[in-house]
Amino acid sequence: MLGAVAVLAFLVAAAPVKAQTRAETLRYVTGASVNTLDPNIPGSTREAFAVSLSTYDRLVSFGRKQLNGKWVFDLDTIRGELAESFDVSPDGLKITFKLRKDAKFQDGSPVTADDVKWSLDRAVTAKILGKAQLLTGSLTDASQFKVIDPLTFEVTLPKPDKLALPNLATVYPIIINSKVAKAHVTEEDPWAQAWLKENTAGSGAYVIDSFKPGEQVILKRNDAWNRGPGGKQAFFKRLILQSVPEPSTRANLVEKGDVDIVIDLQASDAQSLEAKGKLKVISTPQYNAITFISMNNQMPPFDKVDVRRAVAYALPYDDMFKAALFGRGDLLTGATWTDGKPPSGGFPIKQPIKLDLDKAKAYLKAAGFPDGFSTTFSFNVGQSATAEPMAALVKESLAKIGIKVDIQKLPDAQMSTQITEKKLPFFTEGIVAWLPSTDYFYRNFYTGNQRWNYSSIDNAELTAIAQEARFEPDKAKYEADGIKLNAINFDQMPQVPLWQPSQDAVMAPSIEGYTYQFHRQVDYRDLSRK
Repeated sequence: MLGAVAVLAFLVAAAPVKAQTRAETLRYVTGASVNTLDPNIPGSTREAFAVSLSTYDRLVSFGRKQLNGKWVFDLDTIRGELAESFDVSPDGLKITFKLRKDAKFQDGSPVTADDVKWSLDRAVTAKILGKAQLLTGSLTDASQFKVIDPLTFEVTLPKPDKLALPNLATVYPIIINSKVAKAHVTEEDPWAQAWLKENTAGSGAYVIDSFKPGEQVILKRNDAWNRGPGGKQAFFKRLILQSVPEPSTRANLVEKGDVDIVIDLQASDAQSLEAKGKLKVISTPQYNAITFISMNNQMPPFDKVDVRRAVAYALPYDDMFKAALFGRGDLLTGATWTDGKPPSGGFPIKQPIKLDLDKAKAYLKAAGFPDGFSTTFSFNVGQSATAEPMAALVKESLAKIGIKVDIQKLPDAQMSTQITEKKLPFFTEGIVAWLPSTDYFYRNFYTGNQRWNYSSIDNAELTAIAQEARFEPDKAKYEADGIKLNAINFDQMPQVPLWQPSQDAVMAPSIEGYTYQFHRQVDYRDLSRK
């Protein structure tokens, strides 16, 4: 673990002999690490996703919008990246892309429809992460991708799917220089996964200068890239990215001006730096993410809906929010629903629940547990800073209605395994939807016998509506489906949504352009220095 002095020594040593000016270099530290240059490799970190957005282009990318005065990605605005233009057929079954004539890979060769075909074939065929993601947009088979001519490419869909185009803007469908990649395929590795893990063959805004997996990445600007908004280059000529595990060290570095931006400080450090007023702090509630308390709906006693309701009304939400996040984010409780009906078909939606011990006791009695019961409450070690103070309050409050809680702090890998095997009765976790539409949330997190259905809810009506909504083109009908889904969710209370935590981006006052992105990492191409 490096201290601030060691990190500063690295940052100085990382500067090239003919150094760019300090103003032209962006210095970034993170508590995690970049472990691969191909975002599709299983186990890729979010930090690796961020690097890939800068080293590779996709066909399209998201626009951005203002949400409560903060810039965030816009799921509903798609702009061309490698695509000069795109057209969706009237029946919604074909998307035709016209590629930019001036787009070149970093070795100077042109980007062609053949490269797009090979790249998207790889995304749906190889045993990589992109396969499951693109499935959510009905992109499942190489036969759906067709080269029309060197600059024209066509995607065919089995049904109109509103998430097909947005899926092509996510992390995974990178467009790879197929000639370069094919030079490194083997019989055992027909998609060059081993080589692309430590090498790039892209057309993006930045070129890898040096890469030490798990430690540091240095990138230099690709001056030929002009695919930013308005046809601009990336602003910074050089990026220096380093892993610094200790959060207090990261806070110290940004406060001293030795680094330019950090987004994964502890809430207490972000609050302290904001109070000092010397740095720019942009705090954005993660509107596509939810922290929740989940109950295994198939495991007694949580298989009884009244037990789940009892828990929901026995939690001290305000105290938990302050203890875990210092109130930095948006609470998803305490709402008032007129006539008890959801006011919106959006998701997540604030729930009409609050601490009410009398109501909690009544539900517990109705469930047949007037004297309570004993259970475990689990969280993973990696979430200790927020989950530990929250868990202590959960234990204290549930004891007041007779539920005895044994807190389990589990190693991340063990927690993940037990969630996958559906062995945890009661725990806290978080979810994030890159494409945060109502049906996407419900299909991925509340249906089927799959890992991400944390509560193991099995409700036939919810499943049917979620699947129907996926392909519903009529906005009014889609909204009505969303309201039905939200009503079922509240009635069944499979888990309790707590809050949307803020992403605190702490940066030098000179840094501009920060946008909260779907993958909850910095897009370095957005940033500039005034």
